[in-house]
Amino acid sequence: MDIHVDVVVVGAGGGGAVLGLALARKGIRSLVLERAPGPPHGIRGEILQPNGQRILDELGLLDHLPDDAVRPVRHFHFRQVGGGRLCSIDYGELPPPYNRALVTLPHAVHRTVLGALKKHNPSGLWYGASFVNVLKRDGTVIGVEAEVEGKLLRIASRLVVGADGLFSKVRDVLGIPTTLHRYAESYLVAILDCPERLHEAQYFLGKEEILGLFPTAGDTVYLVYMIKSESMDAIRAAGVEALQKTWSAIYPDLSATFQGFRNWEQAAYMPAGQARAATWVANGAVLLGDAAHGMNPHASQGRMQAMVDAMSLADVVPSCLAEDDFSETRLRVYETQRRPSVDMLQRLADEEVFFWNTGNPLIVWLRNRVFSTIDRNRRLKYQVLTAKAGLRETSPFVGILDRLQAAGFVPDPCANQPPPHVRS
Repeated sequence: MDIHVDVVVVGAGGGGAVLGLALARKGIRSLVLERAPGPPHGIRGEILQPNGQRILDELGLLDHLPDDAVRPVRHFHFRQVGGGRLCSIDYGELPPPYNRALVTLPHAVHRTVLGALKKHNPSGLWYGASFVNVLKRDGTVIGVEAEVEGKLLRIASRLVVGADGLFSKVRDVLGIPTTLHRYAESYLVAILDCPERLHEAQYFLGKEEILGLFPTAGDTVYLVYMIKSESMDAIRAAGVEALQKTWSAIYPDLSATFQGFRNWEQAAYMPAGQARAATWVANGAVLLGDAAHGMNPHASQGRMQAMVDAMSLADVVPSCLAEDDFSETRLRVYETQRRPSVDMLQRLADEEVFFWNTGNPLIVWLRNRVFSTIDRNRRLKYQVLTAKAGLRETSPFVGILDRLQAAGFVPDPCANQPPPHVRS
């Protein structure tokens, strides 16, 4: 073997970078391999939910996010395209100190984590390192082969972590059966100057139409617009003026902002897919993040759940080292801890895809009715909020009764019930 470490992490994305940092802080010898030539670039806004904020706080990084790249947002308003307000979500209902969402400029959180990783483990992050294969002995993974600067290196490790995304090569090499699904809708995202100075998030829902607008630092706005998958060529051919008109028709208050969208360099295409791995663990290997459980962005938890995976796994690794046991059975503790909440969020996101993305008039009517009912039901609204915030492991709708109450078909005697932390 060319190199020996305790843990090798394939992929320095949201989960892999956090895992590398958490392990380094525990004094565990780790190496993170990233095929990209350097830190991420490009357009990608992000909403850092309360569970993600809590993790960054645990890592000592929350207060180190750059002030000029982060904007706290308390209120999210859901509106009907061509109609009025449907529902407003108030993050201030959550217990402090994480009682707001943080909308960030592209890669602000990721770059902060990568910087801390380089500081804590200067030799523990390799860019331009492409995973080739796992190494095995008697059916147990004992390391990886990676191509670095044109050379094939053999890296021995006690644990190999596949944090290499939705189309994970590590997962494929391990032979883990996985259901992959590509959604019919994807997203166009952009960061635009906002002369109108948007202060609260606005989310517009129509018939097969969604436009999200989230205030970011420096009087800019993070825009998310749902489009049909594989439709970017047609959208480009129609020109930026067509999008300017469409967005202005949806939200005239921000027409000046939309007029500032003048070229395609201001936007990026974000496909949406889902992965459901049959298992996340093997002898000597685990999966985390999108490699194990990619989910639709409607959940607003994809990157957050990868971060939670990383912290959970980082808590398991020391005992595995102490017991000299990285068997599938021992590593299953990590999957058992994490899978219930991930499964719930994947199901919730798919329900939202069904109701939010629809063009069916009856389903649109039901969707809008549910939003309006939840807006008047403090109990259900809080349950939905805590799911989006990553602060609950069970569905926001507990059983059929909650669903009937959410649809307004059955009265809820507990509708005005305050959140648990403010009850007397």
